[in-house]
Amino acid sequence: MLKVGLTGGIGAGKSEVSRRLVAYGAVLIDSDRIAREVVEPGTPGLAAVVEEFGPDVLTADGTLNRPALGAIVFADPDRRAALNAIVHPLVGARAAELEREAGADAVVVHDVPLLAENALAPFYDLVVVVDASPETQLDRLVNVRGMTESDARARMAAQATREERLAVADLTVDNDGPLEALEPQVRGVWEELLRRAAATTR
Repeated sequence: MLKVGLTGGIGAGKSEVSRRLVAYGAVLIDSDRIAREVVEPGTPGLAAVVEEFGPDVLTADGTLNRPALGAIVFADPDRRAALNAIVHPLVGARAAELEREAGADAVVVHDVPLLAENALAPFYDLVVVVDASPETQLDRLVNVRGMTESDARARMAAQATREERLAVADLTVDNDGPLEALEPQVRGVWEELLRRAAATTR
């Protein structure tokens, strides 16, 4: 098994790269998706979040009010750390379970938005960083995702810098340009992952 950490700043296009790697045959473990699962209604994770942040982070139907929680944690690093202390161990346990199910010869791509922030690079055989300039990130967040500029800047500021992400990269995908420039790079990354996976089984 080859364990790959895939990361990139918000708006860099990491999800598009992961989708294309799956099309080539990668097994994707999506930390964001797992993070949503572990705080669904009835889970110990949601109970712990409500205990820490109070009932105002719930909607009327008992689900997590993500905008309300986001407004708290993105404005306060200490509150963000408190949330991470609840969610990250649950995500890690579920990711490990999915990894075991993938099979010994799989190329397993862990989509981890906060890989650089949480110093997780040593846990993977290699790290792929999807890179885009802060200007490109901001443009996509505002004009594609519909965020306000202040919200987009706050989300970006809560993440590692571009330089910090690139410092942990073994392979880099430049996604500053148009989509058609992405495919040849992803294909090259996949070929390199297959080469490294083969080398680990020899």
